[in-house]
Amino acid sequence: MTPPRLHPLGDAALLCELPAPATLAQQQKIWALAREARQWPAVHEVLPGMNNLTLLFDPLQVDAAELEIQVLAAWPQLDAAAVDGRTVEIPVAYGGEHGPDLGEVAAHTGLTPAEVVRRHSAGEYVVYLLGFLPGFAFMGGLAPELATPRRAEPRTAVPARSVGIGGAQTGIYPLVSPGGWQLIGRTRLTLFDPTAEEPTLLRAGDRVRFVVESVELP
Repeated sequence: MTPPRLHPLGDAALLCELPAPATLAQQQKIWALAREARQWPAVHEVLPGMNNLTLLFDPLQVDAAELEIQVLAAWPQLDAAAVDGRTVEIPVAYGGEHGPDLGEVAAHTGLTPAEVVRRHSAGEYVVYLLGFLPGFAFMGGLAPELATPRRAEPRTAVPARSVGIGGAQTGIYPLVSPGGWQLIGRTRLTLFDPTAEEPTLLRAGDRVRFVVESVELP
């Protein structure tokens, strides 16, 4: 795999970026670089993203040029074996008031609503990263035929635990928030609980299966 493109962000951060599209193999390499960089004394925070990693460092210990050399030297040696993620089943009530955009997704894809549910629940997804909101998992693995653009007019308040499709990804809103993803269902599980020992239900590297709990077709 080719090395990442490196871009200094000011004098205390370095962006390591792989070319699109995001794949599981590339994301695993990003996770491996993050594990390695956490051991470097000058790096005080690592921020994995989709196909990228930002390293926050102490400019009194290292400058961006020196850190770039360190990244490029480490890259070929990284062990990109899969993260030891868990398999998490997410029950979903599809359609109806819980999934008001199921019909829109069906119309865009040319599939019936029932087939959208079948294909969405048949997939195995991998959590690439948590972001946007606490506990919001960006997942890879959506069947290409289910990819649907975001809504032209985002909602001002998406209900918590809504399952949606945004472009080539699927995800779950952990909290009430504005959002433009196409909502196809809702889970009863709590995705984010700040009082829990582990506040987020999902972690990067987890494998997710959506289980049909009920279906209300438009």
